[in-house]
This record gives sequence, structure tokens and C-alpha cells, in this order.
Amino acid sequence: MSQTTTFSVDGMTCGNCVKHVTEELTALPGVTDVQVQLVTGGSSPVTVTSDAPLSDESIAAAVDEAGYAVTPRGSLL
Repeated sequence: MSQTTTFSVDGMTCGNCVKHVTEELTALPGVTDVQVQLVTGGSSPVTVTSDAPLSDESIAAAVDEAGYAVTPRGSLL
């Protein structure tokens, strides 16, 4: 059964930014789809679909590896 995780990422400004974040998140085990709604200069909503639940830490690490940060909210949405 698919799991969907939605969160926001700060700092993305262009399609190349979206590409880097998408590549890092897609590399996580079990991820089947990544959708990013780019909000230039703001917090961009990201939805990740996976075969199993993903930890907040693995998502944050993948986004960090791409050079960006998950919007601080205490935890992912």
C-alpha cells in the first residue's frame, strides 16, 4: 500500500533546484514518485509517494544533501 508524505522545502528558486531535490528524494528506498510545486523564494510543497513509510530523518537528510532544508515545523506534515 502506498504512503504519501507532504512537507515544504525552503530555498528553491528554479527548475534546477526542483531537479536536485527530486533526484535525492527518488533515491530513497521505496520512493515511487516525487511532486514539487515550486514557490520561488518561499516554501515549496513537496509530496513523496513510497511503498512504505519514510522517516522524517531520511527525508530531511535527502533534502539537505540536495542543498536545501525542510521548512521547520517541528516535524514533517
